[in-house]
Amino acid sequence: MPIPRRLLRTCFILACSTMLLSAAPAAFAQIPKGDIFFGYSRLGSDAFFPNVGGLNGWEAAAHVKMMPFVGLEGDVAHYGVGANAVIPRTTTFLAGPRVTVGALGFKIFAHGLVGGEHSANSGGAVRISENSFTYALGAGADIPLLPFFAWRIQGDRISAPSLSPNGGTQARFTTGLVFRF
Repeated sequence: MPIPRRLLRTCFILACSTMLLSAAPAAFAQIPKGDIFFGYSRLGSDAFFPNVGGLNGWEAAAHVKMMPFVGLEGDVAHYGVGANAVIPRTTTFLAGPRVTVGALGFKIFAHGLVGGEHSANSGGAVRISENSFTYALGAGADIPLLPFFAWRIQGDRISAPSLSPNGGTQARFTTGLVFRF
């Protein structure tokens, strides 16, 4: 009894689909799906409060690709490391989209992040304990070091519109190590 053409076509389509689907994850596995960053960060003078010089701190960020060039980024930073009790220590929590392009391991990206900041001091004539909406717009570059590691250089305009003084330097410079996964 001969096998009907319709059954042969269905088997052929199923076999091709299975081969394509089994090959796709292997090809997709070669593309980095995101990165984790940790490094030094410098906040501009009077970025959030008047009469507060540029503050040193750290920044940590995680990025996950959602589409080939677009991903989501989360960012946490803390400033005021080593400052005395009068200087407010500031922590920012930000998240938003990131667009990344690159070739041969070099990556250039731009992001727009929104979130909040918390600042507080524990001494001085003026006590500070504030929370505020914050945003950061910026760009950076990742320079490859090893297969899974890169060095990041990044600059942002960071502001808390309800807190930031008009004459402040609303800038943030960041550099550090990136782990790609």
